[in-house]
Amino acid sequence: MPEAPITPDSVIELLTSEHILEPQEPIAPDTDLFTLGLDSMAMMQLLLQIEERFRLSVSPAEMTRDRFATAGALASFLGEKRRLAA
Repeated sequence: MPEAPITPDSVIELLTSEHILEPQEPIAPDTDLFTLGLDSMAMMQLLLQIEERFRLSVSPAEMTRDRFATAGALASFLGEKRRLAA
């Protein structure tokens, strides 16, 4: 059975269901996650959840601000990473 695609919505769901971010307003795919409180501790939590939920490992060198800036950017990065690993 193929894995479900990694979408901005699946990234947003991960961020909120695991309480990595607790925004007052709904998160849009292009919302800057750093302005919502994504800091180094939250990024470490997020990495653990990405490994668990999406079965992808992200190295520290891949943790760039651009890739983690928005749910859309992160979904795109993770989707590409999954395609390359397949």
